[in-house]
Amino acid sequence: MNSAGPSGSGTDAAINRRMITLSIMLATIIQTLDSTIANVTLPHMQGTLSASQDQITWVLTSYIVAAAIATPLTGWLCDRFGQKNIFLVSVAGFTGASVLCGISGSLAQIVAARLLQGVFGAALVPLSQAVLLDINPREKHGSAMAVWGMGVMIGPILGPTLGGWLTDSYNWRWVFFINVPVGSLAFYGIWKYIRQLPASRRMTFDMFGFSTLSIAIGALQMLLDRGEQNDWFSSRETWIEAIVLAMSFSYFIAHTALRPAGKSFFDYRLLRNANYVTGLLFIFIIGMVLYATRALTPTMLQGLMNYPATIAGLVTAPSGVGTMMAMLLAGRLVGRIDFRMLLAIGFCLTALSLWQMSHYTLTITQGYIVWPGVIQGIGLGLVFVPLSAATFATLSPAMRAQGTAIFSLVRNIGSSIGIALVQTLLVRNTQIAHASLVEKISNANPALHDPIVASVYNVATSEGLAALNDEITRQASMIAYVDDFWFMLILTLLVLPLLLLIRPPGTNTPVTIDHAAME
Repeated sequence: MNSAGPSGSGTDAAINRRMITLSIMLATIIQTLDSTIANVTLPHMQGTLSASQDQITWVLTSYIVAAAIATPLTGWLCDRFGQKNIFLVSVAGFTGASVLCGISGSLAQIVAARLLQGVFGAALVPLSQAVLLDINPREKHGSAMAVWGMGVMIGPILGPTLGGWLTDSYNWRWVFFINVPVGSLAFYGIWKYIRQLPASRRMTFDMFGFSTLSIAIGALQMLLDRGEQNDWFSSRETWIEAIVLAMSFSYFIAHTALRPAGKSFFDYRLLRNANYVTGLLFIFIIGMVLYATRALTPTMLQGLMNYPATIAGLVTAPSGVGTMMAMLLAGRLVGRIDFRMLLAIGFCLTALSLWQMSHYTLTITQGYIVWPGVIQGIGLGLVFVPLSAATFATLSPAMRAQGTAIFSLVRNIGSSIGIALVQTLLVRNTQIAHASLVEKISNANPALHDPIVASVYNVATSEGLAALNDEITRQASMIAYVDDFWFMLILTLLVLPLLLLIRPPGTNTPVTIDHAAME
């Protein structure tokens, strides 16, 4: 109950718990919402900011990678300055950065503002998780994680819907301005209801460990974002980024492994917990699949099927209903049913939805978009709650602050890699499919001599050739999107055997924590 405000009665404590939960979930939602709310606005932003298709995705990945780099700082910052102070600064900074995003006039400005957003927003998700675990007794941790999970996952799911409506009704800048009133309410609730506790200042900051990890993550993101544009390892830039990545990460591993526990940026005692390590592997895959799917679907609907931004958001919104229902159900089932059973069902449903998406065509109806999304939402909802509970079930409370920060870090890295990877595959596979389809176009093809076809795709005229090339590009893009969905399906199926590594609480020995080592 350390995070609750002072209260004179049980009723006051209950009210404070509800208000704390509401306030921190508002902060969580705006942070996770901004990971996908810009997805459906990318075509509009691309025109306004004069950016290419691969450049405009930096608006998404810059935010995620900044959050990934800054997330591990959460534990040390709270120890140094106090949990409440960090929460308030994070909410205020995130809200201010949102305003800067909304008034940006160039690609460089909005990428810089999104980086700032990611830095300030990095602490919001791990802090909200830690506070919810603190203010609820152990027997209610399953329900608390269900509430937290809804905030974390509903944000990216509902982001495209809200973003589409704001873009069509106003303009793309309002997808950032909407954070101002929500952030203000969250700031007031945190300031009013969370009790101020003195900073313990027992942890030392490992600057070298943080710097090497930050450089490694930044180099990885640059390599993924610019690799396709630079023709991968045919470019000197890609080689430099790969060498920087390898060297900095090697230094990080060597440095943090040699430093004593409590003085290292990463505490390797976390890796002794099998459930925690397995949970990190699963959340990495979830980050890749969830965010990559949410990045692909809106652009596919708008770019290939001419959906307005609002409609593209609406047909992806029902997946949020499935996620909410599944999380509420999973919150009640955690502790009653084996974690592995819920996780297996959730991953199988996610795989089923991706299999359905891998059969998309250019002529599908809206129903074929809605139902796979609903199924995926249910699957991810069934996965997220038991996964969060299983990951931290055998972890000592003393390790929880760093554990939640690393958990969020791995999810963000997975998301960033997933988006960059599917975008790279999309561009490359579109080119491959385009070349393959063009090979079948010749005067010997009887279809080209059909009067109806020839009236639109007359290869004897420049207009007909242009129309034919546009259609070939459209078909090639659809093939590339399908290939991406197949890739994510295979990735989801490959992690299923890892369920055997998760052990229920009671059969796993908790990590032994020496509190003096944290000083």
